[in-house]
Amino acid sequence: RSFRFSAAAVVSSAPAPVQPYLRLMRLDKPIGTWLLYLPCTWSIALASDPGCLPHLGMLSLFGTGAVLMRGAGCTINDLWDQDFDKKVARTATRPLASGELSGMQALVFLGGQLSLALGVLLCLNYYSIALGAASLCLVFTYPLMKRITYWPQLVLGLTFNWGALLGWSAIKGSCDWSVCLPLYFSGVMWTLIYDTIYAHQDKEDDIKVGVKSTALRFQGQTKAWLSGFAVAMMSGLTAAGINAEQTLPYYDYAINGGHSPGQIYTLDINRPEDCWQKFVSNRNLGLLLLLGIVAGNLWKERR
Repeated sequence: RSFRFSAAAVVSSAPAPVQPYLRLMRLDKPIGTWLLYLPCTWSIALASDPGCLPHLGMLSLFGTGAVLMRGAGCTINDLWDQDFDKKVARTATRPLASGELSGMQALVFLGGQLSLALGVLLCLNYYSIALGAASLCLVFTYPLMKRITYWPQLVLGLTFNWGALLGWSAIKGSCDWSVCLPLYFSGVMWTLIYDTIYAHQDKEDDIKVGVKSTALRFQGQTKAWLSGFAVAMMSGLTAAGINAEQTLPYYDYAINGGHSPGQIYTLDINRPEDCWQKFVSNRNLGLLLLLGIVAGNLWKERR
């Protein structure tokens, strides 16, 4: 909570003409950047040599990329959704919906963000450059999914967890699919959990404006669906750990799943405040998994 406050304080202390652009890229709400960044860190840590910490330079590079690409994704989302956003109290103050910025200003800003993100991508090997570029299709089409399917959260999962593939290839030069695919699958399941919880905040407004979500698809069966996703996530993490020859600390920290069942069991889908708190708590789950991977990798030296 203190980090979120400090991020908002940074935005509010910026020069007035700059503030709408910072809010357009959601710099004042860093939880989305964390959720995009963490799968990258898992992959980078899993790819590290036995007994070694993750590559700090690569973690920093991917952190920069996460800020830029999350910002670009928010800009694209708001360009698509500005008419919807005007009708919803929670989103009506967004820079495009409120008229603080024009569509052309947002497009120019988007071009700047994508150019900087390309600069980050070009620091990687050729395999990773091609792999990273392939994700752009998902980045641009995700905001449309809520208009045509009740499963936009699935498409978000495919988009947000691309770093689970990219982090490994950035370290190793290519993907080991026996590790990367189960890790990617687990990340997609994780996104289905946290973004379904998030979507329950907006379900009444979504019905009014005519957009779809897994929250509307699952309704009263939400906890059963989320429990299934949690089991699938843990299964994928187990498979990734086995194929990466992970050790006991990985399974102790990462596979126990204590946080995920807890948030599902205590979730109140009819209280937006509770949905927001549970959604934000997923940063801790992601950090716990990262800790488990790093500890498991360090343990390899002592086997």
